[in-house]
Amino acid sequence: MLLMPRKVKHRKIQRGGKIRGVAQKGNAVSFGSYGLKAMSSGLITARQIEAARRAMTRYVQRGGKIWIRIFPDKPMTKKGDEVPMGKGKGSVDHFVFKVKPGRVLFEMEGVPRDTAQKAMKLAMYKLSIKCKFVEKN
Repeated sequence: MLLMPRKVKHRKIQRGGKIRGVAQKGNAVSFGSYGLKAMSSGLITARQIEAARRAMTRYVQRGGKIWIRIFPDKPMTKKGDEVPMGKGKGSVDHFVFKVKPGRVLFEMEGVPRDTAQKAMKLAMYKLSIKCKFVEKN
């Protein structure tokens, strides 16, 4: 089950430039006891989020609770293979989330610290950005 918006105001949007600054919201562990925090900026696809979620869930053997704190709401377009230049923008291919450093991506609770840390490490391998394991203050 890939994450994607049910409805969007604009089907195709511009890519935007560099992702500058640090996360002002969503930068603290608020639901669970442990979290996975982004250390670099980048785009995370819906497939990467799902792969990370599956890796964590499989490791904790469906124990505890996992929160996904991000949602891919930015549509990315792609033109077909061997399509000549011009002829407009391609069709929507997938959805991504723009991550700023400091953003908490996933949270977990109801499992021991070492289990949570290992599960988050497995999730980290699935993502295209640098992350770190954090605990609630």
